[in-house]
Amino acid sequence: MVKKRPVIAVVMGSEKDAEVMAEVTKVLDGFRVPYEVSVISAHRTPDLCRCFAKGAARRGIKVIIAGAGKAAHLAGVIASRTILPVIGVPLDAGMNGLDALLSTAQMPAGIPVGTMAVGRSGAVNAALYAVAMLALRDKGLAQSLADYRRRQTARVKSKRRKVVQ
Repeated sequence: MVKKRPVIAVVMGSEKDAEVMAEVTKVLDGFRVPYEVSVISAHRTPDLCRCFAKGAARRGIKVIIAGAGKAAHLAGVIASRTILPVIGVPLDAGMNGLDALLSTAQMPAGIPVGTMAVGRSGAVNAALYAVAMLALRDKGLAQSLADYRRRQTARVKSKRRKVVQ
């Protein structure tokens, strides 16, 4: 089997972020969307971060999902070096993730970063949002996303029936 070229880059600021960011890759695996994973620090490896961001489109990447905690500048630094869409996942490394949320969401005008919720929910939603972006040009992926939503709705309705009875 030929491995497909990655179209989504999943980046985290530290190996400590891997547990939460694994939620991104689980979703992408479910949709069979090829991805790459990297640990890159905006602060400790700034040259690597710059090279990664500048070369992402050339490597075939369409969307970047960046998760980081504390100062959480990773998504913003990457977004400043590429025109690809960047989705930020704030991670709880202190202050319940509020510091990371604000650092990710409060980008200056002109350098947007789509910002998700803190933690696991944000990681799952970042992956689903990236899939939705790709689905704009991929009818098969769009159908898979619609099927996912229908299954999700059916699960909720099934649980509701159990609670209401």
